[in-house]
Amino acid sequence: MARDLPRSVGRASVLRVPRLSTVDLITIELRKAIFSGALPVGAPLGEVEIASQLGVSRSPLREAAQRLVQDGILVAVPGRGMSVAVIAGDQVADVYEMRLAIEAQAARRIARSRDAAALARIDAAFQELVVASEGDDPRAIGDADLEFHQVLVDAAGSDRLTRSMSALVMQTRIASFSAPEGYSVRRSISPTYRVLLDALSAGQEADAVAALEEQFAEAVSRLRGDDLTVDTVEVELADQAQVFDPIDARAAHDVH
Repeated sequence: MARDLPRSVGRASVLRVPRLSTVDLITIELRKAIFSGALPVGAPLGEVEIASQLGVSRSPLREAAQRLVQDGILVAVPGRGMSVAVIAGDQVADVYEMRLAIEAQAARRIARSRDAAALARIDAAFQELVVASEGDDPRAIGDADLEFHQVLVDAAGSDRLTRSMSALVMQTRIASFSAPEGYSVRRSISPTYRVLLDALSAGQEADAVAALEEQFAEAVSRLRGDDLTVDTVEVELADQAQVFDPIDARAAHDVH
């Protein structure tokens, strides 16, 4: 079974849904497998095998997969089925351009409101990133980093921004898996995070957006292999078959 997603990451697609359908549950399982690397970038989606493991028919599996195609997480090739996306080269910059549009607007809303509860949530997510970065687990660091950015968008209080960010977080993880040097994360936290937090607290919209712009430019350069000076922590992705636990349609449960 693939490791679980961080609390916020990838969950936005089912936010505020009273009960999860079988398709919702399949979608979550596929996202978890892709997010963890258990379904590698570029790998074909074995419909028959996965449907059998999940204990579902191919129809809900295909519906779930189509959701991920729409989110840019899977790609469909006529006559060849679906496979996990590969995001590399200029596509990496494109993902971060979209992230900047979403996160900059979230930052503006937060800076204007200076809502204490929202700022506290963002600071708590940052502190978790600090703790993770003190260790040597690349996955923990990467998860905490993506969690921070999802929490930032969530704190803006817009369901549409949150849902858009959910897909972009998954695309960011795929871009990390697609990097020429393999999956790695920055060992130290960029100073732009502290600048961003201070700007949000002070209500300085322009400074907050500028911090995100600098941070994302650094990330794009590293992921494209243009900047080899940043100290990173790498991880070997296990080359093993993904095994899914069966989904019982009656197990659809309330979202907490």
